[in-house]
Amino acid sequence: MDVKKSLFDNLQTFFGFDNFKGDQESIITNILEQRNTFVIMPTGGGKSICYQLPALMQEGTAIVISPLIALMKNQVDQLRAFGGSDSIAHFLNSSLNKSEITQVKADLLNGQTKLLYVAPESLSKQDNIDFLKLIKISFVAVDEAHCISEWGHDFRPEYRKIRQVIQGLGDEIPIIALTATATPKVQQDIIKNLQMSDATLFKSSFNRPNLFYEIRPKRDVIKEIIRYIKQNTGKSGIIYCLSRKKVEEVAETLNLNGIKALPYHAGLEPKVRADTQDKFLMEDVEVIVATIAFGMGIDKPDVRFVIHHDIPKSMEGYYQETGRAGRDGGEGICIAFYAQKDVDKLAKFMKDKPVSEREIGTQILKEVIDYAESGVCRRKQILHYFGENFNETGCNCMCDNCKKPKKQFEAEESLSVILKLIDKIGEKFDDSHILNVIMGAETAQTIAYEHGKIPEFGLGVVEGENHWKSLIRQAVLSNFLSKDIDNYGLLHLTNAGRNFIESPYALKFVLNEPIESAADDDEDDVKHGTGAVDTQLLQLLKDLRKKIAKQKNVPPFVVFQDPSLDEMCTHYPINLDELKQISGVGHGKALKFGGPFLELIKKYVEDNDIERPIDLIIKTQANKSQLKVSIIQNIDRKIGLEDIAKSKGITYDDILKEIEAIVNSGTKLNLGYFVDEVIDEDRQEEVFDYFQSAENDSIDEALRELGETDYSREEIQLMRIKFMSELGN
Repeated sequence: MDVKKSLFDNLQTFFGFDNFKGDQESIITNILEQRNTFVIMPTGGGKSICYQLPALMQEGTAIVISPLIALMKNQVDQLRAFGGSDSIAHFLNSSLNKSEITQVKADLLNGQTKLLYVAPESLSKQDNIDFLKLIKISFVAVDEAHCISEWGHDFRPEYRKIRQVIQGLGDEIPIIALTATATPKVQQDIIKNLQMSDATLFKSSFNRPNLFYEIRPKRDVIKEIIRYIKQNTGKSGIIYCLSRKKVEEVAETLNLNGIKALPYHAGLEPKVRADTQDKFLMEDVEVIVATIAFGMGIDKPDVRFVIHHDIPKSMEGYYQETGRAGRDGGEGICIAFYAQKDVDKLAKFMKDKPVSEREIGTQILKEVIDYAESGVCRRKQILHYFGENFNETGCNCMCDNCKKPKKQFEAEESLSVILKLIDKIGEKFDDSHILNVIMGAETAQTIAYEHGKIPEFGLGVVEGENHWKSLIRQAVLSNFLSKDIDNYGLLHLTNAGRNFIESPYALKFVLNEPIESAADDDEDDVKHGTGAVDTQLLQLLKDLRKKIAKQKNVPPFVVFQDPSLDEMCTHYPINLDELKQISGVGHGKALKFGGPFLELIKKYVEDNDIERPIDLIIKTQANKSQLKVSIIQNIDRKIGLEDIAKSKGITYDDILKEIEAIVNSGTKLNLGYFVDEVIDEDRQEEVFDYFQSAENDSIDEALRELGETDYSREEIQLMRIKFMSELGN
């Protein structure tokens, strides 16, 4: 029978497809001819058919080594649906009980099973090895083969033992290694470790033209995520976070804000994880919030967005995770939030690792930072990382940098300076050292190599660090320099670089604009208004506040403070729930003073035909207020504020800030017991009288008026809290 016809018939019979994608046909033919095969194919390219179809067509059982139980279950379910029988595919891993394992082995011995999925840990167990020797093995597929390499983003030591186990099963068993991400370095590691230098290599382009890549500064990240999801209602998405704790927090906040979301991480029970996947596939939930454990092999073609709440640890990880989007060729939006403090956190994690691991980790993280901070086409950078040259015109404005091009600068002269400097001092330094020399920074290395004495030292101060950083990155991207990742990221001149030194020519590079990230550490808190303050509404609200203050015989700031009014003028709350989410307005204040303000805003919105922001209210989590609840309970028990601060591991200043926030939001606290101990009655009265007639609640003005020698800042703050609590709540 014609092999080609047989291939197409089987493709149609088992999978219902009329045509192969990309290199699939050549790969499958290569496997059927019993040759070792190495497949590098991006996510969504159809890797799994490359081993599933030849396994179904050949005599014996194909062993598929896969790192994830979730992936195995997903693929086995699909194969059983295609093949019409449960025995056609099985998995063997820790999730099975004894009777299930017995059934799997019986089907294998009867020759009914065409594919057996195993985790590398299960494969290396002696009793499994002994059993597998009893069956005919058609070939071994090593999926997620990048796990072999320490330079891969998901290194697993047990993957290193695979070759040894395969040899124990038989000499002539062909191997197919598959990965969706492999830099040239990782490719070498896979070939060397699996001893398959004779393998036919099939490498598809890593370009995913339908994906849009964007990096955003990490400010108000939860608010931005909720706004994006609500603007894209009904679309499926994945949000990746680095820690389990953050996954749980984000999922809870999304649900509080009316978005069906579930958390997914390795700390959950296997059954819960499996249910979560099923709900996502069946569209019972819109969004999965996950650590990197999610999405490997999940065949959901219509994931429309992938958001990285935290910057990923590696470019491979980023590429694989963004690759979950738009697998059907449709829309796929990939947004990553970048903040320097996240990078610092990742660097801190690496400090405790062994030296070699730390050096590798540092190099890998540096590539992510370069990608995030660069003003160059994102697609060009991703593909360059995977050893593929790409002209940015082919991006078609499908990344933020191409959509809004950055400033350019004439690079000829500066590039000559850098290339000549590297040639002069020898190709044994990384970009940081070259930057330090050009910027005139005295470091241990510049002193040790006496580079402070060369004329280039400090030559680039006028242009500034950003100019030279941009230049070095783009010199690598444009192949004037190559970065030896294997060796501390040292910079080497390429032939193109040497030719440029000999014959320079005019060229322009993009100036990277620094990503500004949130200075505030608690980016999930609701911030003051994000838009321009509506000054017309602000004046109306101030007039209303003044009127109510007169009626209640309190200063205006007791009703609502200025930042709260400002936020009302950007968010336009029109009901009690929305008003409670405005900073400085809690349940108590909203009930006591909110009514007239809501009426005024509602009428103003209607009269002026104002479109309110859809992400208006970000309801915050209950666990954020645990500290506040505990403080209120301790004050009710009349425990000293210093003692409360100590028990919570925070400073006295911090406890005053927390108490002030509680009081300003409308909760009454009876602080008399503590204030009476630290401030005598006459002085209390003097401060009370001052605030009663004051225009505003500024502590600085109170100190000037009352005398800085007579009162400390803490005393005034304490009295202001007591004043607000008694009069405003």
